[in-house]
Amino acid sequence: MRILKDFKIPDFKFPKIKMKDVEEIDEVKVDYEQLKKTQENTKTKHKEYAGTHYETVKEIFLRSREKFANEVFMLQKFNPKEAFTQITYQEFTDDVIALGTALTNKYHLKDERIVIIGENTYHWYVSYMAMLCGVGIAVPVDKELPANEIENVIHRAKATAIIYSTKKKDIIKKIQDNLPEIKYFIQMNSDAPLEGREVGFNTIVNEGKELIKNGDDSFLKIEIDPLEFKVLIFTSGTTSNAKGVMLCNKNLASNINAVTPYVYINEKDRLFSVLPLHHTYESSIGFLLPFALGASIAVCQGLKYIVPDLQETHPTAMLAVPLLVENLYKKINATIVKSGKAGLVNSMIHVTNALKSVGVDIKKKVFKEIYDNLGGNLRIVVSAAAPIDAKIGKWVQDIGISFLQGYGLTETAPIAALTPDYDPRVGSAGKAVVCAELKIDKPNENGEGEVLIKSDTLMLGYYEDEEATKDVIFQDENGDRWFHSGDIGYLDADGFLYITGRCKNVIVTQNGKNIYPEEIELMLGKIPEIAECMVYGKPEEGEKELIITARVIPNYEEIEERHGKNLTEEQIRDIIWEEIKKVNHELTSYKAIKKLEIKKDEFVKTTTMKIKRYVEINKPNN
Repeated sequence: MRILKDFKIPDFKFPKIKMKDVEEIDEVKVDYEQLKKTQENTKTKHKEYAGTHYETVKEIFLRSREKFANEVFMLQKFNPKEAFTQITYQEFTDDVIALGTALTNKYHLKDERIVIIGENTYHWYVSYMAMLCGVGIAVPVDKELPANEIENVIHRAKATAIIYSTKKKDIIKKIQDNLPEIKYFIQMNSDAPLEGREVGFNTIVNEGKELIKNGDDSFLKIEIDPLEFKVLIFTSGTTSNAKGVMLCNKNLASNINAVTPYVYINEKDRLFSVLPLHHTYESSIGFLLPFALGASIAVCQGLKYIVPDLQETHPTAMLAVPLLVENLYKKINATIVKSGKAGLVNSMIHVTNALKSVGVDIKKKVFKEIYDNLGGNLRIVVSAAAPIDAKIGKWVQDIGISFLQGYGLTETAPIAALTPDYDPRVGSAGKAVVCAELKIDKPNENGEGEVLIKSDTLMLGYYEDEEATKDVIFQDENGDRWFHSGDIGYLDADGFLYITGRCKNVIVTQNGKNIYPEEIELMLGKIPEIAECMVYGKPEEGEKELIITARVIPNYEEIEERHGKNLTEEQIRDIIWEEIKKVNHELTSYKAIKKLEIKKDEFVKTTTMKIKRYVEINKPNN
């Protein structure tokens, strides 16, 4: 497990908002009486888009290679001082086939387990696709893991080769001697010839191209069993130690089939890649989905480059986690307030919402400066991995960007539910995708219970852990496999899912009442003086009940701005406690926070920025 001490969302800088041309837009002059009449006659029900029906990723690969050959697939900066390099589908698929041909025929790694570790880079995409199309079993590994954990994953996976980025070279060198079972250490973006067990990625690709030139087409002829074990991903372990999730080609292909009926994406779209590729959210929806639809991917250079990279690559869609969306929201709104335009922006939100309800959408004109700060073309933001304040999602919608939410786990590869772009229902985690079904197990009087999932995206099982697999997957009387998600939620009348907590996080009172920390954390998250927080039940000697405790990282910048400089720790604590007391007034008495802990270091987190509760709870606060 690791502490992401340096994994902070950077301090985004946005220019002043002027909005000086708003009054010149004719449509903002609204006849509200006429608008009301028109609105009543314009409500229509949208149908799902035509979906896809893929069985394997290789089927997708071959189709996109032929159909989109000359289209741009990827934009990446290989040198920070240079412009983004554009790579076509033809170039990408040629490299995949070359790598696959050499790995299977020259390096004899067919059906072997191969670790892929590194930042989001072109070579990562090529490596992963080559695995899925016939080389062997891909083992994507979190690049932020310390050396001993990387070594442990390699041993657990029984890997025989490692493909690693140049930035991971030192850490791989450090553990190399402890890995006698590894046949090849393959460095991305390297031309080094084979020497002992070390070889450059580019060398292998060039060798593959030479084999193909001489008539070797064996890699393209490899047939893929849709249900064959092809990917091994170790979970981030927010509530327990990491398990190995086994996925097959059908699981991954079903993600594309799941999304296409709900969200319209085509070859004109560009997705912005900022989340880590070893996570199924990014590798499935941020990579395989755009590849299947002829869209392009702009690879962000890193968190501190988000704003300039957005502005340089002009993406139309972005996958995000709540923390990222929240920070963009806060920074943009802080700029609006400092510019003295908060009243005008709120007024224009009201006007443009009214106009949009009758089919007149001028949001891009009115909020052009905000759009330009985000690249100018952004039309979809998808948030997943954790709950988000509905107010933030509503604001994204209000400025004219579709705010969608997805739900799933590594075990569902990951999509199980999604809000359609034609019915976003901000606050909901979505409705079951077309290849899935959701139901609530043992619902209480409010309809809440554990979310059960049946889906084509559901994993084969946990790696070398039949007992753990049986704990979470059961077969019903029809032979269908259902997964115990561990999440608590309810379904509305239209089948939209609302997540309220995690089974393992739930705090149970002596009289059987359930308290879901996530519900309280969302409320605390609205307090400007709080940067981050975690709510948990703390045992105390002599007390039968767990003490509802908030562990909080103060937002010192906000506190200084609102309450003055040079405050003592006690004063800061008092300020935060006064704000928490206001939240307590909104909570049922048994849910009220009884204790405050001020945290001085960062929370232990996963790479999708979720707090690892079981680690935090089991270590003393500092």
